[in-house]
Amino acid sequence: MMLIEETVVPAAALPVAEFRNHMRLGTGFADLGAEDAALEAYLRAALAAIEGRTAKVLLARDFVLTLQTWRGAAQPLPVAPVSAVSVIRMRDRDDVVTVVSPARYRLVRDLSRPRIEAAGMLPGIPTGGAVEIAFTAGFGPTWSDLPVDLAQAVFLLAAQYYEMRHDTAASGDGMPFGVMALIERWRTVRVLGGRPSGGFA
Repeated sequence: MMLIEETVVPAAALPVAEFRNHMRLGTGFADLGAEDAALEAYLRAALAAIEGRTAKVLLARDFVLTLQTWRGAAQPLPVAPVSAVSVIRMRDRDDVVTVVSPARYRLVRDLSRPRIEAAGMLPGIPTGGAVEIAFTAGFGPTWSDLPVDLAQAVFLLAAQYYEMRHDTAASGDGMPFGVMALIERWRTVRVLGGRPSGGFA
């Protein structure tokens, strides 16, 4: 399984000004642009860390999931929430692509375990080939689309990154207790492992 992020969060979607106010930083300085670039970087780092811990995509963007085998009659997707599947492609060993008709599958939207379900039967994955599932995931395109607790968790974690930016001895692995408390209800127990079985043949 390989998940590739096709698009990135645009800078305009990141609440740099709000984060600056959260940090109670000054304004009107000559190097404000440079500092804003740093604040954006801390927000991106915190966003990625929260997404990694929760398997939730916070701001909407496009992904492609590549599989060599189906994992059952319902194929789970590794992140949530998923708003749309744009295309499912079969790619054979010679790199010839066949698009699967949307009539042959449906997206089951689930905040914890979104999945693709077959409407009847999906074609088998070619020997030596793969299936590519292109989809859009995220709570929405703007910061205001985020649940309040996840947005606050990003701010708290980004603030820690900012405050520890000169502390080279600090560990980058831990998360503050407050952040963990905020994200706990969003964490999903991953059940994608195990032997593939049946379906989608």
